[in-house]
Formats: sequence, structure tokens, C-alpha cells
Amino acid sequence: MAHMALKLLLCIPKGKATSYSELARACGTSPRAIGRIMKHNPNTKKYPCYKVVCADGTLGGYSGGGSKAMKLRKEGIPVVGNRIPNFQNYFFSFAKMAKAAKNNSGAQDPLIGI
Repeated sequence: MAHMALKLLLCIPKGKATSYSELARACGTSPRAIGRIMKHNPNTKKYPCYKVVCADGTLGGYSGGGSKAMKLRKEGIPVVGNRIPNFQNYFFSFAKMAKAAKNNSGAQDPLIGI
């Protein structure tokens, strides 16, 4: 069974990326733990761990095969050097997703049950 952090990667839309710290907050763990989970991702084709970067937009590590920068660029996310410039424009927030879903449906947190 996949870790919740891997399942949450499926919520990140095309053209967006998130940070280790944001994913850690959504999972109730630490950014370092998220890094280890991403490093040991058993299925990088299913769970797009290349969408997880450092909070300042620096790419960080990637062991999924191919280039993390190339995969991000393919989704329309610019990468200059080893960094996403203006990362806030491409940042995906799980908290904002949960709030928007709750406001639209009046339902409980959509992250529950993932």
C-alpha cells in the first residue's frame, strides 16, 4: 500500500509543484521524511515525485530516472539552473485545495481517506 504522501502527489495538477514542507504538513510528518519517501518511491510513473521541490524552488534530489528539470519543463514549469523562478506562481497548496473543496461542497476535508 502506498504512503499517503505518494497518493497526495496525484492531487497536484499539471503545471504545479509543491514543496517537501507543504507535503509534510499535509501528511503530519517532517520534510526529511517526505524526502526519504520520495527517494524510495516504488512507482515513479504512477506517483510523480518530480513535482516535489524545496520551499525556495530549488529542485532538490531526484532518483526517478530522467531529469527532474526536464519533467517539470514538460508540464510548463520553468526551470533556470537548478531552480523554479517565481516558485509561488507554480506552488500547489494542499491546504488551499482542502479549503476550496470544503467551501464548494460543505463536505469534510478531502484529504481524509487518502
